[in-house]
Amino acid sequence: MKVILSLFLSFFLFISCGSIQKAPQPEASKSSGTYDYVIAFGSCNRQDEAQPLWDAIIEETPDLFLWGGDNIYADTDDMAQLEADYHTQKNQPDYKKLLVTTPVMGTWDDHDYGNNDAGEEWEYKNESQQLFLDFFDVPKDDDRRKREGVYHSRTIEEAGKSLKIIVLDTRYFRTKLEPGTQPGQRYKINDKGTVLGAEQWKWLENELSNSKSDYNLILSSIQVLSAEHGFETWGNFPSEVERLEKLLGNSGAKNVIILSGDRHISEFSEKDVDGLDYKLVDFTSSGMTHSYAGFSGEPNKYRVGEVVSDLSFGILKFDFETGKVRMEMRGPGNILQQEYTVHYRD
Repeated sequence: MKVILSLFLSFFLFISCGSIQKAPQPEASKSSGTYDYVIAFGSCNRQDEAQPLWDAIIEETPDLFLWGGDNIYADTDDMAQLEADYHTQKNQPDYKKLLVTTPVMGTWDDHDYGNNDAGEEWEYKNESQQLFLDFFDVPKDDDRRKREGVYHSRTIEEAGKSLKIIVLDTRYFRTKLEPGTQPGQRYKINDKGTVLGAEQWKWLENELSNSKSDYNLILSSIQVLSAEHGFETWGNFPSEVERLEKLLGNSGAKNVIILSGDRHISEFSEKDVDGLDYKLVDFTSSGMTHSYAGFSGEPNKYRVGEVVSDLSFGILKFDFETGKVRMEMRGPGNILQQEYTVHYRD
């Protein structure tokens, strides 16, 4: 029988099949209890700044860490500089401690891709891809060395259950963004462009339709559900959001959770999607070394709970016996900032 010690929380409200909780401040609230599998993830990490979250991440003893993009800040067409920036991060002392005990996977976003907000038009994307794969110690004979884009998947078997980690590439094939013409809109809405490109879409459809896993986690560097803020988001390509939701509803893949980054804020979003008997959650966690400290609010009709605009990383704790997944935002000192628990069905 699973034993999970309770945390003291300042307020508690029920939302459909999940509950959102805000942690007390400023005391450190350390996780407790026993979970079958733990995943940590984060994004927006400058290799040349202090990185205060690694000790807290290690304290959570994750079974897997996922980089959600902007794993370094390079923004350069000088591939020697990009390689040096990756080297700096890979040799960061506290990050090296994590690598000793924890497998790491991840995707990229624009700043480690090499050019701010860039997509398919980035002329150094092939060279950048190889350096990205070097950072993750991807073998030279791996399929990702031979094909375009860094998308990939991995299925994990644990305690009689399985989790499929589906890592998307929202950069390599994404249609170039055009400047917005409306107030508060950085980019135009494009209903004919693509986020994933034809080959990656075909791959994703196969990954989901053939998945037998009990949980399917989709890692997207940019937000999928939040689309009103005017910055980068799947929402700039509404037809792509519709296509993804239709695929999720028709594929038969069980218990899909979306993880995203990019925004320098952390938040939970959820949406009813046709064909799913649970709410689709998009858990955004960002940033690890710098956050949107001046955040004063923005619309998101799918948001549950509150926006966290402090340094933050994300945690997902799986209890296979009950079907509950506890999703947490945590900050320096391992302070629990907010949590959201969802009860998934077999």
